[in-house]
Amino acid sequence: MSDELIERIERPRLETGSLIGHETARQTIIQARNTGRMAHAWLITGPAGIGKATLAWRFARHVLAASDAALSDSDIETDPAHPDVRKIIAGAHPDCRLIRRSMTKRSPYRFRTEISVEDIRDSATFLHHTAAMSDWRCLIVDAADEMNLNAQNALLKVLEEPPPRTLILLVAHAPSRLLPTIRSRCRALPLHPLSGEQVAQVMARAGSDLAPDEMQIISDISGGSPGKAIDLARAGGLELYRDLSQLVENLPKLDTEQLHMTSDKFAGAAGEAGYRTFLEILNWWMLRRIRTDATSGVRGGGLERWLKAWENVNELTTRADSVNLDRKQVVLNTFFELSAAAKTA
Repeated sequence: MSDELIERIERPRLETGSLIGHETARQTIIQARNTGRMAHAWLITGPAGIGKATLAWRFARHVLAASDAALSDSDIETDPAHPDVRKIIAGAHPDCRLIRRSMTKRSPYRFRTEISVEDIRDSATFLHHTAAMSDWRCLIVDAADEMNLNAQNALLKVLEEPPPRTLILLVAHAPSRLLPTIRSRCRALPLHPLSGEQVAQVMARAGSDLAPDEMQIISDISGGSPGKAIDLARAGGLELYRDLSQLVENLPKLDTEQLHMTSDKFAGAAGEAGYRTFLEILNWWMLRRIRTDATSGVRGGGLERWLKAWENVNELTTRADSVNLDRKQVVLNTFFELSAAAKTA
């Protein structure tokens, strides 16, 4: 899990291809720069995996590049070969720092569950130092909603009295978890899910070799999040989607042999990732079914049964995590719920 988290955090910084999507946000940044109204703190929000961190790192490159000749008046893209940009990509620029969840100091080493106050205090000291190479110093917090309360209060002090020419970029999947006073001191930069074509472009750049129809399936499940789409593809999401499609095809009837074959895939430590991916795809399928019924005018018992089944499945899977229930039994019970929901009154 630590390696996966490191890869997910490092990926946006290392990306050198042109940024895909988020044109409105990019133009907002350019307008702020061109008019000399650059806010000292920005809150970049939106669903997980849609490119918030990627945009933040492009923002940092754009501001820290030492020569205006490297910058465009119409976009935030910079030349990856520019010396300052190369240092940022390598994680070696002295005026740019990333705050993320740190590792524990004792074995077994693993990522902490929160960003601590010590992480924020260390970075506050960094912001008060004289810039070494650029006119600005940049701090990226990924993800800001992972800060504990003490860390948020420490950051608030920085936001209240920011040093001159400081750029603080807060990446947040769930901004409501942040203190209202933090949100009020940042300029909001909301990002929105990408189109299916844009998700496909990002996946192709990441090395995906899925066929167009397969790419569309993964894109639909991801909800316009290329990061989630890449994770789904790597976790065997397409095969699990096909397994699910076979199982729900004849509801309320259940193909018990197929159901047992599918649930057997999630046994042991090796089955953990597939189990999580399968539940994610199942949740997407149920919500799509509910939305389809609601928009097509289906009312009464049928829609209510599906809503109740969705609630029951979510409660079951949540409880299963807390008490470590057998994954196979969880999947079996889930499909018993789906079978009951699909039955006519």
